[in-house]
Amino acid sequence: MRQRVATAVWRVVLAAGLVCGIGLLPWLTRTDPAHTVLKARAADRDPTPEVLAGIREQLGLDGGPSHLLGRWLGGLARGDAGQSWISGNDVLPDVLQALGASLLLMTVALVIAALTATAVCARTLRLGARRRLDGRRRGGTGSAVVAALPEFLVASVLATVVGVQLGWLPALGWYGPQWTVLPALALGLPAGAVLGRLLDDLLPGAFGEPWALAADARGLPGRRIARQAVRRCVPALLPNLGLFVVGLTGGAVAVEQVFDIPGLGRTTLQAALAQDLPVLQAGTLALLLLAALATLATRVTGRLLTGPALRDGALSSLHRPAPPARALLPLLHGGVLLAVVACGLARDPLALDTGQRLQPPSTAHPFGTDALGRDLLARVGHGALDTLLLASAITAVALLTGVLLGLVPRVSAPLVDTVNAVPPVLAALLVTAVAGSGAATPALAVGVVAWAPLATHTASLLRQERATLHITATRGLGAGRRYLLRRELLPAVLPPVVRHALLRLPGVALALASLGFLGLGAQPPSPEWGLLLAENQPYAERAPWAVLAPAAVLALLGALAVTAAGGLRRPRRRSRPARPATGPQPPTTAAAEKELAAAR
Repeated sequence: MRQRVATAVWRVVLAAGLVCGIGLLPWLTRTDPAHTVLKARAADRDPTPEVLAGIREQLGLDGGPSHLLGRWLGGLARGDAGQSWISGNDVLPDVLQALGASLLLMTVALVIAALTATAVCARTLRLGARRRLDGRRRGGTGSAVVAALPEFLVASVLATVVGVQLGWLPALGWYGPQWTVLPALALGLPAGAVLGRLLDDLLPGAFGEPWALAADARGLPGRRIARQAVRRCVPALLPNLGLFVVGLTGGAVAVEQVFDIPGLGRTTLQAALAQDLPVLQAGTLALLLLAALATLATRVTGRLLTGPALRDGALSSLHRPAPPARALLPLLHGGVLLAVVACGLARDPLALDTGQRLQPPSTAHPFGTDALGRDLLARVGHGALDTLLLASAITAVALLTGVLLGLVPRVSAPLVDTVNAVPPVLAALLVTAVAGSGAATPALAVGVVAWAPLATHTASLLRQERATLHITATRGLGAGRRYLLRRELLPAVLPPVVRHALLRLPGVALALASLGFLGLGAQPPSPEWGLLLAENQPYAERAPWAVLAPAAVLALLGALAVTAAGGLRRPRRRSRPARPATGPQPPTTAAAEKELAAAR
């Protein structure tokens, strides 16, 4: 009980620290809030000293950040989140309306994500129901490609092709259920591919448990066994599903920008850019409450699905030793990616030729040219040095941080909820405010939030693994915590967490690309992949190759990461030879017969 109270206090302290830090945003950035507010209200009005002084007096800026924060908290205690500095409207109704739009979009996106995850796991479920998983080849290239597709790129393609050219669904605005389909597809497809890969990684262990063998021996239908296998694996993935809930609600900024959706992510972004502190603080607080509710719901659901086995230490391990997967696919994908980068490095990424604008792929320009006549192959190749190296470094640091914090879930769980409630764009703005703008700012912003899913996954798998029978038996034989952690828990948990980190590698590159797409990442003329997508997005309909080239390389990176992750397995332990006994040995059967005959 005392630990739960301490965890709750730690959660409240972190949430209060985040909200207070956001309240200091204008002073951290060393900018005049009055000037930013005036620009957002009327861009053509001159910022004279008299006008700025009037805005400061109206907003109460002269009292300093502590006065503003105290006044906002006092009003919040009475159910009043204040008035927007830009529009003058009450903040709470606007934030609740934006939250409702985001929750509706998130719900539809989760349905699409569930269908996508089912399609990713369909082959494993079919083979597991028929007891044919032993000869299964681990692939996942298709799901890796879907997981690596940038959400804003999928949104733009769907809006252009399905919404404008074909006219099947509305592509702009937010007026009813049919307006949710395209943005939900853009959000749900990549998320479902990631969840499907994580579920597909656990299913073979569930189908190999004793209950599945007994159910098959008794002749139960394969579909029923498959459903129970999914139920067995879902508790380990529920914490990550909770992260997706918050991420799809507040982090769908780029998709909301493309489809002009008045969601919470877009609202917080606009408030952050305009330094509209009441709206920004209320939006962040809504995301924090949503994160807390999602965490509570996942814990309750996990306990209901697992039952008393988690408490009694009667589970079976889902992480069984297995031989490594074949290395052909990762070598193939890696070879193609290396060839593309090598060919691009031999070309000049900054050479302009306005007479060759938006040229289709040819022998002279295998990937075509962009709007300034620059060779896309050269820009993709040179951009790989920035994108791949930076994404790899961020992923490695996130993996180490996530594993270490996952070992102490009572400390990391509230921290994960707090970090996950901060959209990447807002994180970039906060990092910029603290560290200043520069080439390292996008990396710091992504690194601040990239470790959270890995820490959650580590803590969830450790919780499941600690409740297994062999851990209970080993502990009963006198094994200490260090021995269990070093010899049993970490060897079982690290391979799936490392595979998860590799699966997240394209996501890290996509986060950097999203910041570039929104203008918060690399700046021209850098050939960073996110900036390439942002620069060529307006020409996607006229010259689709200008967008498909960096998107295809991102998809290839995802395929390489997933297929390489398939080779990371818990190694089989070699059986130790029996030690020769030093005492008297029992007689063999022949010797016993001779002794019996002599006795007679």
